[in-house]
Amino acid sequence: MDNCIFCKIAAGQIPATIVYEDEDLIAFNDIRPAAPVHILIIPRKHFDTLSSVGVEHEGLLGKMLTLASQLAEKAGCAPVLQADGSLTGGYKTLINCGPDGGQEVYHLHMHVIGGPKPWR
Repeated sequence: MDNCIFCKIAAGQIPATIVYEDEDLIAFNDIRPAAPVHILIIPRKHFDTLSSVGVEHEGLLGKMLTLASQLAEKAGCAPVLQADGSLTGGYKTLINCGPDGGQEVYHLHMHVIGGPKPWR
């Protein structure tokens, strides 16, 4: 896609703070973070929305979720079991789909959001 900002980031045409990349995915810090940790994970291949992927892309979507967990842990957001049995920490993942779903950039992407609350 010629005008897709995320395609341009994946191609190295627009700078980003990249925290992970491989042949399928690239992850970078959001330029307008909603929390202390706010990472975007995108496939290198362009898909407009989550609704654009098919059954043949299940592996890619699974890889995105697995990476989300790994990046959250690396950023210090993984849930931690305390001595008293309670959990602290944590993060959330989010994929907006379409205008009513809050999607602003039409390239499939997953938000990984975490860090100490309150978030704005």
